[in-house]
Amino acid sequence: MIDWVALVVFIFFFLLVTVIGFVAARWRRGNLKTLEEWGLAGRKFGTVITWFLMGGDLYTAYTFVAVPGLVFAAGAMGFFAVPYTVLIYPLAFIVLPRFWSVCKANGYVTPSDFVKGQTGSNTLAFIVALTGIVATMPYIALQMFGIAVSVAQMGINPEIALIVAFLILAAYTYTSGLRAPALIAMVKDAMIFVVLFATIIAIPIALGGFGPIFRAAQQHAAQTPTFHFLLAPGQFMPYATLVLGSALALFLYPHSLTGTLASGSPEVVKRNAAFLPAYSLLLGLLALLGYMALASHVTPSKAYGANGIVPALIAQQFPSWFAGFCFAAISIGAMVPASIMSIAAANLFTRNIYRPYFRPNYSSGEETNVARIASLVVKLGALLFIFFVPTPFIINLQLLGGIIIIQTLPSVFLGLFTKWFHKWALVAGWVAGIASGIAMFVAAHNGSVYTFVIGGHSFGVYSALSSVIVNLAVTSLLTPVFQMVTLRPGRRTTKAEA
Repeated sequence: MIDWVALVVFIFFFLLVTVIGFVAARWRRGNLKTLEEWGLAGRKFGTVITWFLMGGDLYTAYTFVAVPGLVFAAGAMGFFAVPYTVLIYPLAFIVLPRFWSVCKANGYVTPSDFVKGQTGSNTLAFIVALTGIVATMPYIALQMFGIAVSVAQMGINPEIALIVAFLILAAYTYTSGLRAPALIAMVKDAMIFVVLFATIIAIPIALGGFGPIFRAAQQHAAQTPTFHFLLAPGQFMPYATLVLGSALALFLYPHSLTGTLASGSPEVVKRNAAFLPAYSLLLGLLALLGYMALASHVTPSKAYGANGIVPALIAQQFPSWFAGFCFAAISIGAMVPASIMSIAAANLFTRNIYRPYFRPNYSSGEETNVARIASLVVKLGALLFIFFVPTPFIINLQLLGGIIIIQTLPSVFLGLFTKWFHKWALVAGWVAGIASGIAMFVAAHNGSVYTFVIGGHSFGVYSALSSVIVNLAVTSLLTPVFQMVTLRPGRRTTKAEA
């Protein structure tokens, strides 16, 4: 049954951000026929806009749907997302300003541009680009899923809604480039803050405070073997490796680096590394919605299970008009990062696959047109991904992306600090990391944690972390071998940072 009041409110805010997306083409006007303007907004964003853009970039449907869903289903393990987002920012403060400066000095638009200049290897640049595109697909699919569970709660066919959302997203991204999600992110964050404070104040009041909420979670843990209110001893290693592996992977994603490169200066990047942890507090509070759903006795839908628990909780606790506002906020909160992700993937395809292998001498206008078309294809691919690749915990889509993208760590971030790695050793390490990571993911029944048995003891480790260790070991062992047999290291063209 359709909730018409919620739907009308939802449509109003969805149309509002659609208009904003198209208006963004005229905001801070630049030549959108160049990739630097369409894909990076001319590298002009200041601290405030970058803060909203990066917040919209990093705090996504993963935050508002996947994390509370995992807390509802598994308990304490779901809170791994909070410390990892805290851990990443000191690393970002050190690495990202230097990355911005090097890319600005050399006119690099993508991390693959940097890898090509640093190693002189088109092959390695191609691999990094392909890795970024593939890792981004399940992450965009997660955003699409966030829209699906929100509209389904209002009684709307989610497949039709996803197609409509795809068309709207594709249209304003094609027209306005990165300016669209940057402008929409400010509206999105304002809406999300309203939803956050309403839920963490109104729902606990309705339930008698946080005491009854935590007692309900404890009682559920006593009755459910797979749910733990506190981490069980066997979960310590999986929890710690999920934190560390996710932290190392986060800013390797193309959309994270695209948001960074759109900043106006390295000082802006540093300030945002200092200010963005404020979002981590919000993430911790949002994760508690999983426990609130338990205390409210919310029944997960058969179609989405624990992944749809937040929309179900909102529908139970709030009147239809405010529920519609919340569903719009979640959906817009998914569309902003989906826009940035598709732009970042399109930049990689255009600069590092299409140009070197298909049209080396094309014009800047053609380059931008190819990027626009590629962004449409990426979004369509993610839409098909969510239709045909179901998963019991949607958070595994993001964790699978982490297993893939972390294999670019030696080439991208370690490449900022050392030129010792040989390009062919980096290629071999990438192959070993990808093969081992995917093998562990499949062996864990499409789960992110693979269990090693050593000396009769079991150790669960996030496959991203264990596979990148394999990657680094192979790269480090083969580098001196390739140097001894005098394989050419490649012609490096990267200039010093600005």
